[in-house]
Parts: sequence; structure tokens; C-alpha cells
Amino acid sequence: MATPTRREHARARRTLGQNFLADPAQARRLAALAVPGPGTLVYEVGAGRGHLTRPLLAMCERLVAYEIDVSMTRHLPDDPRLSVRTEDFLAAQPPGESFVVAGNIPYALTAAVVRWCLAAPTLRRATLLTQLEYARKRSGDYGRWSRMTVLTWPEFSWRLAGRVPRTAFRPAPRVDGGILQVERRPVPLVRPELMPAWHRLVADGFSGAGGSLHATLVRRYGRRAYGVTRAARLDPDAPVGEVWPEQWLTLFRLLGPR
Repeated sequence: MATPTRREHARARRTLGQNFLADPAQARRLAALAVPGPGTLVYEVGAGRGHLTRPLLAMCERLVAYEIDVSMTRHLPDDPRLSVRTEDFLAAQPPGESFVVAGNIPYALTAAVVRWCLAAPTLRRATLLTQLEYARKRSGDYGRWSRMTVLTWPEFSWRLAGRVPRTAFRPAPRVDGGILQVERRPVPLVRPELMPAWHRLVADGFSGAGGSLHATLVRRYGRRAYGVTRAARLDPDAPVGEVWPEQWLTLFRLLGPR
């Protein structure tokens, strides 16, 4: 019979949308995508019973696994390369060296984990198993790009690296999973000192003023915006979410920082 503590943990995981990745082939696939080389320092989010921990260890020499549920840690392998931390990953300080993040994360914590990764100055790559819809939305797979994706585009690439069927999880969720990969660019597409101006342009564009990005730019820049939007091949009627990140970069370069 389950103890009250274990029942509480089980309820918490269901509330957060925690579904364990039980398919070994999918776990190996995720690990191979996450780790660029054997010397990489890896942080795992929500290690659970170690379904992903073990294939990650097969790919790297140093792994820090975060699992806040102490009762789960007894399932994790006893390996000198593995450091287990029974702490909240979101409260952790990023390491001082280059590292990557991997994890099958609770759906309810997806946005918070992504924000943590983006704010970590030494992060090289984050490979996160999320709801498929979230991964598609952030990576532009629907032909639309979110505000967060465009804001960070000069510094990070976003891609949908794969789809994981719902049957690969225990318990099985209602929807398939998506492997979202966010990777820091070796060279930013916008110089660091110009990033505040980039953020202002994107924030203005997503403000909704005028009903489209073209209309917003005309309100801000007057007739000059017509030539700039033509050069960027921007459809005047296109909703802001359908503007490609490359078009944003063209607009930024032609308009100049403000």
C-alpha cells in the first residue's frame, strides 16, 4: 500500500503533467540529441526513475541530475560520474562553465524551465521533451513564431528535433511529446550592445498597434516603413506571428537601432 508521502508525490506529478519516458529507444534518441560530446557537462531536469539518466550517462562523463522527490532517487544509478541533487532545478545557479540541459520536464513547468535556460549565461544547448504543441509553437513549426522565439532569435536557434508518441510515456498523456532544442549561436546575429534596440523593435511589433507588423511600423516610422517592408518582402496584411525571424532581422538592419 502506498504511503501518504508517496501518494502526495504522485498527485503532485500528475498535477504538473509529469509522465515518465518509459520507451528506452526514445530515451536514447533524446540523449543523443542532447549531448554534443563526451566531455560535456550535462544538467538533467527531473530525473525521476532514471529512464533518461542512464542513456545520458552513456553519452557524457559528467551528469548533474535534479530530482526534488527524494523517494525517486533510489532508482538512479550508482555511478561516480553522476551527481544527484534533491533540489528545485529552477532555484539552481548555472555552472561557471559551458553546459547543456536535458530533460523530460513536467508540462506545467515548461515555460519556467525554458526561461531558466535562456537566462543561464553559460548554457550551450537545451534539449527538452515537452508537449508537442508547445515545441511546434516555439520552433515556428506551425508557420508562426512566438514573441519569445523572435526576441531571442539573434542569440538562440529554436527547432523541433523530433516527435515522441504518447504511448512512449507512463502514464500515457493525452497528447504526443515534442523534442524542443534551443541552442546558443556561436556568433550572435545582433551585436550585444544592439540587443536592447532589437528587444524594443520586437516588443513594438507584437504590441498589436495597427493590426499588423506593417501597420505598426508605419505608425512608428512613417512613409520610410513602406520601402523597408518591401525590401524585407513583408506582406502588409501578414499577422505579426507569421513574420519570419529572418525578415525581422532585415527590418532591424534597414531601420537601424532606435
